[in-house]
Amino acid sequence: MTRVHPGAFGTLVKGRRIASVTGTNGKTTTSHLLAAAIRAGLGTDAARLVTNADGANLHYGIASALAKAPKADLAVLETDERVVADLIAAGRPEVLVMLNFSRDQLDRNHEIKFLARSWREALERAGEAGPVVVANSDDPLITWAVEKARRVIWVDTPSKWSADAVLCPACGGILERVDPNPDEPQGRWDCPSCPLTEHSPDYQVRDGLIALPDGRVVDPQLKVPGSFNVSNAACALAAAVEMGVGVEDALRGFRTVEAPAGRFSVATFGDVSARLILSKNPAGWAESLALLSTPTVVLAIDAVAADGKDVSWLWDVDFEQLAGKHVVCTGPRAYDLAVRLEYAEVSHTVVLDLADALRAVTDAPQPVDLISTYTPFQKLLKMAGLR
Repeated sequence: MTRVHPGAFGTLVKGRRIASVTGTNGKTTTSHLLAAAIRAGLGTDAARLVTNADGANLHYGIASALAKAPKADLAVLETDERVVADLIAAGRPEVLVMLNFSRDQLDRNHEIKFLARSWREALERAGEAGPVVVANSDDPLITWAVEKARRVIWVDTPSKWSADAVLCPACGGILERVDPNPDEPQGRWDCPSCPLTEHSPDYQVRDGLIALPDGRVVDPQLKVPGSFNVSNAACALAAAVEMGVGVEDALRGFRTVEAPAGRFSVATFGDVSARLILSKNPAGWAESLALLSTPTVVLAIDAVAADGKDVSWLWDVDFEQLAGKHVVCTGPRAYDLAVRLEYAEVSHTVVLDLADALRAVTDAPQPVDLISTYTPFQKLLKMAGLR
């Protein structure tokens, strides 16, 4: 689309009510949740909504999705971090959801503060014409990036990963955690050297529930697993309400989402069934490893352009928590993972071919948990007939 018409992106994003979702992790699932919430709120007018549901979130992917629905006046757009500034300028989104910011594919994205600065500058340029931002208050880089937004809805989404939030993005000082309590075991973050600090939330996630601005507490009852998906749902809920959807309608829509773009689906490969979990970076792996429940697990690793070519991130992941399980390492970079597991003292075997690795776990309790980086995950979806 953009090769035939280089200006297609800018042309196609104009004249629609747009809700955009961005961040390092959770974009696809959050976009599916938000789209489902808006469909539930629209009822029979669901055809008005277009979304890039397969996760194609760069300029050409967004343009392609919009070109297929020229009459849709509502759009939920999963947006790559590098596209956010252009979308703010060209599309004037009504709502922009900013989930989190952490290291991801550093050979392509390099320093993440550079991207955050582009968001900050785009929001400042947009001024009063800019979007309402739904922002993760637990993330210092997100907080800094949205300081210039015209209005921010803060969502407290506790995370297992804080290694990319050590230094203050405003002044470079070392961030501190203050006021720990049973509800916030890590405490709120604060910079003692400048005014940047964690904001009081409008929406708050605690123990699998979502506290709303009016004091109500709701149980999302999601069909996708993990505490991180409750956080994704809280952000989607805040965005849906801002778009005019009622809370109950939004929650009803959430409960129709089961396996967004194949994530968390249980797929069959001959005599083996596997629950497929996509993880692309240390923060994602930190959350996904907590979901593993089977004694044998398969971990698939590659490092081509779509995965990020640098696999040094393996040493930032707490694979030690897999002690007591048996891990089958597969994919072109399986031996890199095996070295990391050796140091973690985790039992493992290496089966380079993905299909052979699945056959190697035929005797394990089914379904087998399988975590994969992006490229093997796409191959798995094709093998299972899910794509």
